[in-house]
Amino acid sequence: MKEVLIATNNIGKVNDFSRLLEPFGISVLSLNDLEETIDVEETGDTFEANAILKAETVANLLGKIVIADDSGLEIDALHGAPGVYSARFAGPLKGDEENIDKVLVEMSEVPGEERTARFRCVLAIAGPNMETKTFSGSCEGLIQRERKGKNGFGYDSIFYVPEKIRTMAQLTPDEKNEISHRGAAISKLQGEISTLINEVSDEL
Repeated sequence: MKEVLIATNNIGKVNDFSRLLEPFGISVLSLNDLEETIDVEETGDTFEANAILKAETVANLLGKIVIADDSGLEIDALHGAPGVYSARFAGPLKGDEENIDKVLVEMSEVPGEERTARFRCVLAIAGPNMETKTFSGSCEGLIQRERKGKNGFGYDSIFYVPEKIRTMAQLTPDEKNEISHRGAAISKLQGEISTLINEVSDEL
């Protein structure tokens, strides 16, 4: 199988990529599989800028094909927040639960019809002797007033998907991949990834 490194330490993201890329004969590694520690500071002000920064930095360091994603939650009533700060919305040392708590507090007075939001994802693929390309996807939903579901990660437990009549955290992994922002972005990537990887492999 061809190997691609996913520039993340997030196990949830790694599992998503593994399920979606395995049918293409692609084995997924992550930053957790490396002996050295690589930490790329996300200094971009858009998902695309951060994805490109991570992919190109890690690809240049390792000489490998690298996919990086930057993704997050955009809430209309919060003017697009938390956006690129989704992973650290409650502070740099806080986790998923604290981030959710902050969203729920800030949304406490927002009526149901105004609780619209979306998950957005931008993927960047970079590697030796290849032009960096990006692919994007989104998933529309509503912010719940309380957590529901045990699957997924991040804000999944408060993100209600109308077409599934459940939160993202109540979906099975396969159901989630059908409609998720990351699944949508990867489906666009899938149309080109085999060609991209073969072209780079031939040159190495």
